[in-house]
Amino acid sequence: MRQIDHFINGGAGSPGSRFADIMDPNNGGVQARVVLGDRNVLDAAVAAAQAAQPAWAAMNPQRRARVMFDFKALIEKHMDELAHMLSAEHGKVIADSKGDIQRGLEVVEFCCGLPHVMKGEYTQGAGPGIDVWSMRQPLGIGAGITPFNFPAMIPLWMGAVATSVGNAFILKPSERDPSVPNRLAELFLEAGMPAGIFQVVHGDKEMVDAILDHPAISAVSFVGSSDIAHYVYNRGVAAGKRIQAMGGAKNHGIVMPDADLDQVVNDLTGAAFGSAGERCMALPVVVPVGDDTAERLKAKLIPAIAALRVGISTDADAHYGPVVTAQHKAKVEGWIQTAIDEGSELVVDGRGFKLQGHEEGYFIGPTLLDHVTTDMESYKEEIFGPVLQMVRAANFEEALALPSKHQYGNGVAIFTRNGHAAREFAARVNVGMVGINVPIPVPVAYHSFGGWKRSGFGDTDQYGMEGIKFWTKVKKITARWPDGSPDGTNAFIIPTMG
Repeated sequence: MRQIDHFINGGAGSPGSRFADIMDPNNGGVQARVVLGDRNVLDAAVAAAQAAQPAWAAMNPQRRARVMFDFKALIEKHMDELAHMLSAEHGKVIADSKGDIQRGLEVVEFCCGLPHVMKGEYTQGAGPGIDVWSMRQPLGIGAGITPFNFPAMIPLWMGAVATSVGNAFILKPSERDPSVPNRLAELFLEAGMPAGIFQVVHGDKEMVDAILDHPAISAVSFVGSSDIAHYVYNRGVAAGKRIQAMGGAKNHGIVMPDADLDQVVNDLTGAAFGSAGERCMALPVVVPVGDDTAERLKAKLIPAIAALRVGISTDADAHYGPVVTAQHKAKVEGWIQTAIDEGSELVVDGRGFKLQGHEEGYFIGPTLLDHVTTDMESYKEEIFGPVLQMVRAANFEEALALPSKHQYGNGVAIFTRNGHAAREFAARVNVGMVGINVPIPVPVAYHSFGGWKRSGFGDTDQYGMEGIKFWTKVKKITARWPDGSPDGTNAFIIPTMG
């Protein structure tokens, strides 16, 4: 059986004694296994990082940027290989996998401009004969802990920025789909990055705790569920580390009465059901303003949902594939039943979906629930599956309050033709990322990604200039050069040729 090992110091790490199965979401079978590491494995990665990082940090920034240029070219060259590898373990369709890789690639492209963004500030004559300047320097060794749902994008968000500014970086990806992170490490090495600068260690909670406790690791970036994000933040901060921990989400889409409903339906079917809803920036809650808007929207949503094709990850005509594990499938279907028990109206039921020839796969059909209310647990919590809940609002203020008061504050969208309503909404909503007629408002790579409330712990966001700030520290220098020469005169000494 195929085995995924650690990638330490440019090659496979120790063989290990604990393993986890890697499932095939399309048929329910075991396709490989991954080695689960411990503190000893992490120590080996840290030792390699400590040996390699000083020379990497001392390299001039344009040379590190050239490595990023070559790495970018290699990802583009191997796009099809990476996408098929990703889909085989995650289950998302190839088009979604390519989108996963592309969004990470855009952060690599941002890092190609590293020499500019690493520049410090300078003030001449801040006082009599005094100059002041600053410089950005790497932290040393950083680590990333990433989820199953974006096994290319999120490691690239973290690793590209962390290494391009001069750090060594140790990645602990999800044990559910670990092959792509290992392949990225190989491509980094091929691009010219020294061994020990980008490494991959696999593991479960034991490895997570080892990373959070290790005294040589200065900063940890995390993306996952909110409960674990809170745990990572607290434990990491207690250990004296810089932490950014991105949690869960329950993103809302506000539909005003004047919205283009055909466009809204097109956006919702992609944003709510794409990648089987396993995205922290999915749009699982739609909020039509007014019952007339709700009824018109529902009438258009039902046939659009019926037209969605669920298929295996290599089906080019499928809109989405299976969820990642049998356990997650059961959890999502359990939330659907909970919503029904709480009083939601089940409009479209995706439970019990079977794909011919792949009956053991982890497939869930698209589900639509109406008349969902804010006191329901199914509304309060993240479902993370192909489930769209409709919460009706009487007016704009009620719609504005829903995402603003929710425990999560990752993303939100408003659909309207009214510029004043959009402007008012964007200014007042208590959410970190806002879309105006954009269903999934993930900022481009030269801005930054991050949510509020229980969607984000820590005070810096992912990638962009926020990422540069997170992975560097600023040194400030104040200098004064006394007038005069060494013999006490005030004359300048001008060297002569001799």
